[in-house]
Amino acid sequence: MQKSVRYNEGHALYLAFLARKEGTKRGFLSKKTAEASRWHEKWFALYQNVLFYFEGEQSCRPAGMYLLEGCSCERTPAPPRAGAGPGGVRDALDKQYYFTVLFGHEGQKPLELRCEEEQDGKEWMEAIHQASYADILIEREVLMQKYIHLVQIVETEKIAANQLRHQLEDQDTEIERLKSEIIALNKTKERMRPYQSNQEDEDPDIKKIKKVQSFMRGWLCRRKWKTIVQDYICSPHAESMRKRNQIVFTMVEAESEYVHQLYILVNGFLRPLRMAASSKKPPISHDDVSSIFLNSETIMFLHEIFHQGLKARIANWPTLILADLFDILLPMLNIYQEFVRNHQYSLQVLANCKQNRDFDKLLKQYEANPACEGRMLETFLTYPMFQIPRYIITLHELLAHTPHEHVERKSLEFAKSKLEELSRVMHDEVSDTENIRKNLAIERMIVEGCDILLDTSQTFIRQGSLIQVPSVERGKLSKVRLGSLSLKKEGERQCFLFTKHFLICTRSSGGKLHLLKTGGVLSLIDCTLIEEPDASDDDSKGSGQVFGHLDFKIVVEPPDAASFTVVLLAPSRQEKAAWMSDISQCVDNIRCNGLMTIVFEENSKVTVPHMIKSDARLHKDDTDICFSKTLNSCKVPQIRYASVERLLERLTDLRFLSIDFLNTFLHTYRIFTTAAVVLGKLSDIYKRPFTSIPVRSLELFFATSQNNRGEHLVDGKSPRLCRKFSSPPPLAVSRTSSPVRARKLSLTSPLNSKIGALDLTTSSSPTTTTQSPAASPPPHTGQIPLDLSRALSSPEQSPGSVEENVDNPRVDLCNKLKRSIQKGFNNTERTCDKEFIIRRTATNRVLNVLRHWVSKHAQDFELNNELKMNVLNLLEEVLRDPDLLPQERKATANILRALSQDDQDDIHLKLEDIIQMTDCMKAECFQSLSAMELAEQITLLDHIIFRSIPYEEFLGQGWMKLDKNERTPYIMKTSQHFNDMSNLVASQIMHYADVSSRANAIEKWVAVADICRCLHNYNGVLEITSALNRSAIYRLKKTWAKVSKQTKALMDKLQKTVSSEGRFKNLRETLKKYVCLNY
Repeated sequence: MQKSVRYNEGHALYLAFLARKEGTKRGFLSKKTAEASRWHEKWFALYQNVLFYFEGEQSCRPAGMYLLEGCSCERTPAPPRAGAGPGGVRDALDKQYYFTVLFGHEGQKPLELRCEEEQDGKEWMEAIHQASYADILIEREVLMQKYIHLVQIVETEKIAANQLRHQLEDQDTEIERLKSEIIALNKTKERMRPYQSNQEDEDPDIKKIKKVQSFMRGWLCRRKWKTIVQDYICSPHAESMRKRNQIVFTMVEAESEYVHQLYILVNGFLRPLRMAASSKKPPISHDDVSSIFLNSETIMFLHEIFHQGLKARIANWPTLILADLFDILLPMLNIYQEFVRNHQYSLQVLANCKQNRDFDKLLKQYEANPACEGRMLETFLTYPMFQIPRYIITLHELLAHTPHEHVERKSLEFAKSKLEELSRVMHDEVSDTENIRKNLAIERMIVEGCDILLDTSQTFIRQGSLIQVPSVERGKLSKVRLGSLSLKKEGERQCFLFTKHFLICTRSSGGKLHLLKTGGVLSLIDCTLIEEPDASDDDSKGSGQVFGHLDFKIVVEPPDAASFTVVLLAPSRQEKAAWMSDISQCVDNIRCNGLMTIVFEENSKVTVPHMIKSDARLHKDDTDICFSKTLNSCKVPQIRYASVERLLERLTDLRFLSIDFLNTFLHTYRIFTTAAVVLGKLSDIYKRPFTSIPVRSLELFFATSQNNRGEHLVDGKSPRLCRKFSSPPPLAVSRTSSPVRARKLSLTSPLNSKIGALDLTTSSSPTTTTQSPAASPPPHTGQIPLDLSRALSSPEQSPGSVEENVDNPRVDLCNKLKRSIQKGFNNTERTCDKEFIIRRTATNRVLNVLRHWVSKHAQDFELNNELKMNVLNLLEEVLRDPDLLPQERKATANILRALSQDDQDDIHLKLEDIIQMTDCMKAECFQSLSAMELAEQITLLDHIIFRSIPYEEFLGQGWMKLDKNERTPYIMKTSQHFNDMSNLVASQIMHYADVSSRANAIEKWVAVADICRCLHNYNGVLEITSALNRSAIYRLKKTWAKVSKQTKALMDKLQKTVSSEGRFKNLRETLKKYVCLNY
């Protein structure tokens, strides 16, 4: 027989550790031992329903534990003190707090405890009471009683139902019996009719029976039909049909409104303008009218027919069949493609025509028509742009409330798919032409014109104002000051960044742009961006101190001219980081494409663009990816949606890297994956770069490589696929056994004039070299010796030239590399450099992504210390690579420095501190500050708060969910700050007792709101206007009577600007014009 109870001691020790660390209540208590007169002080810790006690606070192993479930705790009086002792000791013992823990089962002695303070004892009793789960047991008993009561009610209802059912059966039996009696009586009456002709035709009892029978039949039928109707009304099918009918009625109303808008467009603008174009002095030509109103009349006729069909179907309600109407409408909706494609051009033509005073006057006369309701012609031209998406939304809602077995379910789904396909085509066409229009708009602004912007492959990246610092000989900066007015005025440049070129323009007084005569158009393939000045350059140190580290250099090395340096100055460090990141990304994309083209260009003429075009995975939809018809900056279809694996595959594809994809991925990756997964993929690409190239490309690559290597590959296995073979292939040992010097390769060296991406530094003996068997590496290493005999025998490299450049091998090999990049490697050079260049490209890809991640998304590493340490470990591993190039080492060091440095910017205040600032404002502070100072400080605080919101909180509308405080804490704190500021304004006005002071305060706050509007802080405007519209302020009639009319008019203007009518229509129109703080 088992003598003791076994328990999991390890788990008990773990619970004791949690109790010491996270216990509900912890502290010293005195515990009464088995001897009635002895108390021992122990350190107790309560965790959930287990009470542990230790010998001391530092003890790791518990001395014992009590299970408190089902126990009760009550206070006990101090035990009597028998025996003589000092009076002070007895008084101290009497003041102590005694309580006892009673367990709910027999055989368990109560636990007697005491503490020094009464408050502490009450807290211990309350914690033990909660740990005993007594409240839960009481609540369970109450719920059990309610359950028993409900069960009794249900049983009673069942019994009553059975009784009623039996009564109905008895009544049915009685009715059948009465029916049989009636039939028998009728037969008897027929037989006795000749003998009883003088008697009454029908017996009164029979009449009564018939009445009872008719009443019961009618009652049963009405009861049955009432039950059927009520059940159907409450059924989900009926609810779905009601919603479906409501959607149809809403669609008919929307279609009627849309037809009315088209009618106004055609009859109020198109036809009158056609007549005006036929006049003697036409204000507009017929071609312009056709360009502005392309297909408008046809669209109106089409929707009039569709609207008539809808009204005819509504007349047959409740039978609503709509699928055939959409079948008729779908083939004709292609005219929307021409309208959408022409929309931007029509608005541009209209804007040009408005410069004619006669046309502008005539157009205002048409727009003054009451039917237009104050809407402009541009508004009516925009309505057809939203009709196809409106149909898609309507069909989506209609299908949501259409049963799967409905007769027109498949037809509606087909119509919805066709409309979505049409909408996708229209959207892609608009997106594809937006970039062309943007380039053309910039090209028109430039007085001299710019032919490179007419290239459709040019994708606009960013634009902004930068200051060009004048330079003197040798690229050194002149001694100028940042605060110099002449530098800001004369050196201000309007810069435009495209995927292949960088434009630098000056702006004239009339707003036109002029390209710089020297360095106005920079080809990025000839540029090298210098992010950090060389530490050994004294002038660079001085410029960093003078310009506050806001400057960066672009070294331009054109192939047909002398090199020069462009020094630009950004307005802030954030702008500098953004410009450098985008410029370097464009340069890296160009150079990466050039490198990969060199690597894959073989006798088979398989180049990178052809490889990308022939790769079906980059443009063909699959189960885990869907593409758009819009092309990105790399001329690859954009991704509409894809799985995590495909997105990471696109991120690490060494053949190209799109800037917009990288930005979108880093903004949204937190929704579908984690930072650890992304970092793991980058680490895997760095260590195994060949895994980032598709299999078909690798087959082509290795096939050509092995053909050129021939006898060098012994085992026939695939080449080096791991980072451990990252060293470049060794040169062949010469006959004189001269030592072989290392060869270096730089992907971002400024010495190269054409591509600036490679820098080979190779030195060899001028004597003819051949392969030495002793110098050949073992087969398992996979390293291939380089035979220079073929290279020296080429026409471009004579032995004399080699000997001439022995003293300066770097210059010789840089020239060799330039020829290789411009004309291509020969077979021998290409064979030995392919794998090394791919590894260098993989390293550059990892560093580019990490640099972009660290510079633009630093909060990811501030909030996740584990991620930061993993990135630091990866960068340190990169630095330990013996074959790391100088530019790669410098880029790695820059990323490490950016990760390691602490942000000392005092602008980054804590959001909690800003929210608490609203409670610190006093009346005398408000009176002493001017309206300008108040508006500036409010704008500064709103800007800091808005900037502190992480961008991932704007995704998924988390602020609308139930767990909004956990998903979007900063947005909720921003809303709290808005409410606090509004409360502050209202309370400050109500702080004054007299009417005049309140009126002055209102006028001052309105002035503050108007200044906030001038500062483009519409959030501050809404904070103040919402406070003035509160009932506590709005009801002050005497105060408002003393407010000036100018202030009231100004307030009405501000309220109209931030009004919520039309989903903040006026505010949205204002936001299109300025960069401002939005509400």
